[in-house]
Amino acid sequence: MLIGGIEAGGTKFVCSIGNGPDDLHAEVRFPTTTPAETLGKAIAYFHERVVKYGPLAAIGVASFGPVDPDSDSPSYGFITSTPKPGWANTNIVGALRAEFDVPIGFDTDVNGAALAEGKWGAAQGLDTFIYLTIGTGIGGGAMVNGRLLHGLIHPEMGHIRLSHNWESDPYPGNCPYHGDCLEGMAAGPAIEKRWGEKGQDLDPDHPAWELEAGYLAQALQSFICVLSPQRIIMGGGVMEVPGLMEKIQKKTLIYLNNYVQHPSISDHIDETIVRPALGNRAGVLGAIALGIQALD
Repeated sequence: MLIGGIEAGGTKFVCSIGNGPDDLHAEVRFPTTTPAETLGKAIAYFHERVVKYGPLAAIGVASFGPVDPDSDSPSYGFITSTPKPGWANTNIVGALRAEFDVPIGFDTDVNGAALAEGKWGAAQGLDTFIYLTIGTGIGGGAMVNGRLLHGLIHPEMGHIRLSHNWESDPYPGNCPYHGDCLEGMAAGPAIEKRWGEKGQDLDPDHPAWELEAGYLAQALQSFICVLSPQRIIMGGGVMEVPGLMEKIQKKTLIYLNNYVQHPSISDHIDETIVRPALGNRAGVLGAIALGIQALD
């Protein structure tokens, strides 16, 4: 059984085929340009793989958003109101269905990564957990009682409000919709605009990281109180900064202030707030996992 996967990112698309972490091959990456050009490259990739490896059983798409993941909706499979130029109201699933007569799974990139981490990674054996990515943007996917969380559309965890001390941090935020929401204050572009340097160029003991950890810990405190996750998995480029994870863990305990009484919080926070086990492959493996799920 051969599954096609598309990690559809706002900066690049990653396409691969396989069945999981131990069977993932023929990966290709290309920049996200126009919908016609980018989807055309993805479709051509799968046609080439079919000739070489045989027919696909399904295709999964883990996409940047916002998207419509409701299979009963007339706009299912669309990227909807994205600010990315040219991509609003793009019918990704429709373009793939016109070329391939196979089941197609479709969801957000972070929901896909959550599904992959639950199937093969850091959340195996758990039924309620969160996957967050902290990078160019901030997004979160959630598995709740064994099912990916959708609701009206899907979680937008990067856009929750924060307590913003304007005296200690006068930066107004970078989100074009909300200003100083979580993404506006803690995503990669916000770090660069606040400090005048990319996060990757700042020393690990730069004051940027205490501030960053505080904002992310505020968010985790809220997510813990709302969803009661058994684990929170934090990926993305910003999380590669040495020592940042430990700062977040400590500050989350401070914000919770002993309110959530459970050993996983009080005694094992380092096992509750963790890095992805699948590393930077969580996105494309999330697409493969969505393809497998589409066969059910």
